[in-house]
Amino acid sequence: MGSLDTTLPELRNAAGKSQGQLANDIGISRQAYSAIEHGTSTPSTEIALRLATALNTTVESLFRLRQPPSLETAKLTEPLLTGDLVRANIHRVGERWVARPLLGTPSGPAVTKSLPIANALVHASTSAGEAAIDLMEQTREVALVAVGCDPSVAVVAAHLQSRGVELSWHEMGSVAALQELAAGNAHVAGCHLLDRETREYNLPAIARYLPFSTTVITFAVWDQGLVVAPGNPKQIRGVEDLARPGVLTVNREMGSGSRTLLDDALAGSGIDTELVAGYNREAQSHLSVAEAVSIGLADTGIAVRAAAIAFGLDFVSLGQERYDLVIPNHFVEEDAVGELLLALRRPGLQRQIEALGGYDVACMGNQVTAT
Repeated sequence: MGSLDTTLPELRNAAGKSQGQLANDIGISRQAYSAIEHGTSTPSTEIALRLATALNTTVESLFRLRQPPSLETAKLTEPLLTGDLVRANIHRVGERWVARPLLGTPSGPAVTKSLPIANALVHASTSAGEAAIDLMEQTREVALVAVGCDPSVAVVAAHLQSRGVELSWHEMGSVAALQELAAGNAHVAGCHLLDRETREYNLPAIARYLPFSTTVITFAVWDQGLVVAPGNPKQIRGVEDLARPGVLTVNREMGSGSRTLLDDALAGSGIDTELVAGYNREAQSHLSVAEAVSIGLADTGIAVRAAAIAFGLDFVSLGQERYDLVIPNHFVEEDAVGELLLALRRPGLQRQIEALGGYDVACMGNQVTAT
């Protein structure tokens, strides 16, 4: 993102000009003008003066230096379990800074292959929900903070980074993701929650958990089912086999879409959860489930097909689900959100996601509804 805030959109609209018309007036391309208006490009002195003249105003009225919020304190995403300094990442969401502790919290990362980089230390709360901050390095302006459980997000993040947009993603189940969005701790949340009464995906849950208007965009329709060892040695064909003696399951956490799907499938087969060995053993992500099966900690667990493929496992499909991205309407006009929406419609990114296996990207980037 650029270092300037601008009033160009307001003054251009007040003058009754389109982007193309104003660009033509000052002798630059519409694309170059759009980059200035969206803050991704800083105008030269000459172009700034031309814009001011064309809009009958001053350069000072058009542009001002962006002032970051104070970093003395930040809002905690969850309480600390210790009074000691805790490593954290600090990101700006809207007009405030949010601190997401990396260790010493009730919940932890789902699959950790290395220690994550932190840009700050947080310690004793200064007031309810806030923490004092000690910066470890210059904070980077993360454009998008996203929460959810889709294991393909690393591909999306890499695609956006190649276009100058940094995405910070935090793994959690669908209900937790919507709650984080409601609390103002993220720009985007992913969810796959089937409403048991209406049989509608996501929209009833969004209306239930979010107190503001949102735009809902389809990410993909994915295959969800039971991950099993190569060759399926326990001959698991469906949820009814989870109640067999000698079959050990790993489950997802309460509030996750995967657990909701498994519960519905068990209920539909008339199987009491108490008969499922390992039902209360929880993994925090699709990849965590697959990892548990791959190293022999469980015989099976519920996850997306892509997780099974990533670990070289077999897969028993339970059906398809729609995974949506939920964006508060007060963030929809942000440049980084616009870049995300553009990225979802690019064939290159769609092919990358489809190649992971079990993803139907035909509707990727389509708006479901504005609630």
